[in-house]
Amino acid sequence: MSATEQTFPADFTFGVATAAYQVEGGIENDWAEWERAGKLKEPDARCGPAVDHWNRYEEDYALARAVGATAFRISLEWARIEPERGRFDEAALESYRERLLKMKAHGLRPVVTLHHFTHPTWFHRETPWHQPASVDVFRRYAKRCAALLEGLDALVISFNEPMVLLLGGYLQGAIPPGLADGPTTMRAMENLVRSHVAAREELLSRLGRVELGISQNMLAFAPDRWWHPLDRALVRLGAQAYNHAFHEALATGKLRVTMPGVASTRVDIPGARDSVEFIGVNYYTRAHLRFVPRPPFIEFKYRDIHGRGLTDIGWEDWPEGFLQTLRDVKRYGKPVWITENGIDDRVGVRRPHYLHSHLAQVLAARAQGVDVRGYLYWSLLDNFEWLEGWGPRFGLYHVNFDTLRRSPTPACDYFRAVATGRKLVAPDAVRPSGA
Repeated sequence: MSATEQTFPADFTFGVATAAYQVEGGIENDWAEWERAGKLKEPDARCGPAVDHWNRYEEDYALARAVGATAFRISLEWARIEPERGRFDEAALESYRERLLKMKAHGLRPVVTLHHFTHPTWFHRETPWHQPASVDVFRRYAKRCAALLEGLDALVISFNEPMVLLLGGYLQGAIPPGLADGPTTMRAMENLVRSHVAAREELLSRLGRVELGISQNMLAFAPDRWWHPLDRALVRLGAQAYNHAFHEALATGKLRVTMPGVASTRVDIPGARDSVEFIGVNYYTRAHLRFVPRPPFIEFKYRDIHGRGLTDIGWEDWPEGFLQTLRDVKRYGKPVWITENGIDDRVGVRRPHYLHSHLAQVLAARAQGVDVRGYLYWSLLDNFEWLEGWGPRFGLYHVNFDTLRRSPTPACDYFRAVATGRKLVAPDAVRPSGA
């Protein structure tokens, strides 16, 4: 790698990412109901107060600045803002506005997600995604959110990882709303695209201009058996349906998804064409796909082929797939933001090396013409990790879940060194704070 390829430009953004339910605490929504029903991997786990970001947000902004971050990704919690259908909580709206203004005052650009998996408790019962009414209620919610963003120069994400929501909640029944039906999944997917378009219209109406995209979880895929034609076919289908269906719909206006033996859709959606200003990429790992002769005809596996050791959540450490993924989204001709990338490292010693290897792929992608504008690490803090509960630790800062005390991990020093020095350095070359 040349000296030029080791250097990030002055306008490249380093930031951190969070999500409301995982950090704020005190939220009553569909996930809170899911937990009480005992549907997490540890049935007694509860998010509850989370890590109390709702009360400690200025402390957490300062922690982000302390590692050199200049952007902070949050989500707005729909259940706080509209706890009853049609009734908006003005105090919650004012509080989010104050938080965003203080974020700016701390020197952090807001990256604001309108929808990060969770819903008000009334949503699935009254206006679920597979019904047309969902588009109208999301439009109304987005209209209120637009007023929060005035004058902030925020990067806005309409939906975080829509394919995770659809596969987990509508096809596998593993997360809210707990359905398992292929045609219903396709109808919900269509309405999510329509809702993105509706949100865009409301944001443009209020703000005049907006940098809007989606944040898509993207996996590197490989055949579990390199020689097996059906495994190889699954890789092609998986990459298209999982990684690119939403990106392509928002680029071309045409939603095209094929899941053989499960469901498919081919629909043109008015207003969806060229409806994003950037491509949001969440990248963590590679999955090996194996064809099995029973529905849904596919098995996911995480394999440690190169002997690096699976991460603590059981995922392959595969930075090479990050470069592949970034090259793949170059086709859309839009700026790219890494809206999530991180590692579950419960001891805390692997994270600097993970950061180094993945940031190297970002620089390689830029050298190959991919217009990557920023990198947001997931996450600033250890937090509540959905079905996994309190086990995983993705944070730059370790959180004692009993006292909620934040403590820097070794990755804080590494992240700061790269973010402030603008140069990719080896983890061993970074001296610990105070050394």
